[in-house]
Amino acid sequence: MSMLCKLVVLAMVIAMLVDVSQGQALVPAVIIFGDSVMDVGNNNHLLSLVKANFPPYGRDFTHHNPTGRFCNGKLASDFTVENLGFDSYPPAYLSKEAIGSHLLNGTNFASAASGYLDSTSKLYSAISLSQQLKYYKEYQEKVTKMVGKKNASDIFTGALYLLSEGSSDYIQNYYINPLLYKLFTPDQFADLLLHSFTSFIQDLYKLGARRIGVTSLPPLGCLPAAVTLFGEGANQCVKRLNNDAMLFNKKINNTAKSLTKKHSDLKLVIFDIYSPLLDLIKHPEQNGFFEARKACCGTGTIETSLLCNEHALGTCTNATSYVFWDSVHPTEATNKFLSDNLLSQGIDLIS
Repeated sequence: MSMLCKLVVLAMVIAMLVDVSQGQALVPAVIIFGDSVMDVGNNNHLLSLVKANFPPYGRDFTHHNPTGRFCNGKLASDFTVENLGFDSYPPAYLSKEAIGSHLLNGTNFASAASGYLDSTSKLYSAISLSQQLKYYKEYQEKVTKMVGKKNASDIFTGALYLLSEGSSDYIQNYYINPLLYKLFTPDQFADLLLHSFTSFIQDLYKLGARRIGVTSLPPLGCLPAAVTLFGEGANQCVKRLNNDAMLFNKKINNTAKSLTKKHSDLKLVIFDIYSPLLDLIKHPEQNGFFEARKACCGTGTIETSLLCNEHALGTCTNATSYVFWDSVHPTEATNKFLSDNLLSQGIDLIS
């Protein structure tokens, strides 16, 4: 990006923040779909082992209590919602908070361990992406009953939609399922996921969505759990996993361009989290971090979900200098770093 472009983006961000400081949310609502990167407690209400509603999860969040977020504190989506001018977060759709007027500013359907493939979600009893879409239709009916068809339509069309999927499809399905791994090459598997992605975006468009932000895959081979499980003893990022992530990211960007050509009024942005996160992992000290190989929780090499608990030995006392909270998920500090990147990348969605 040229210096002129950077200055233009900076000016637009400052203008946005002025509106926010004056109490004006930049969009009427935020609707969230996805996996554990976005889940704020939906899995608390499922018969799933993939949960984070116990300590030390949430120890640095509001009131220092676990909420179901796979983090010590706020998610990147939480910071994004704050940046947009909201003073509360979209509630987990299955929670008791997701009622009445609480739904008017949006809601969150994300479920840890879900994926673009429904088969990934079934493995872990998560809410599949297709089911999340069904819940969204149900949500639309509730909002329409509250505010009327015209006002509801304005909310649905003006809302910002966020989606994060794909990591579970690879880490918790493709790489550990020998039949799947033999049946599909990485290129074919990426196409399989993108078929689901395309169908989801088109269905969401039919339901009124016009501003959609989708996260790319992170550098999968640098996740502490991936290094432990697939690194063959080497204490460094797994190249083949990162190559798969880059291949998918290239394909999803091309797919997004095709979808926006098909729908001229659709704003669809693929947020690049691969590059900033990889840079942070390779050069943590340049951004105020010191540990990128091991996570804060437990030994930092394998613990996530149930293995990351208050009895896990070795958990750090201060997570602010760690890139990862558990062996898969970023710390609040990293989420803040990523959300700042998302803000500049997502200008087109809210302008």
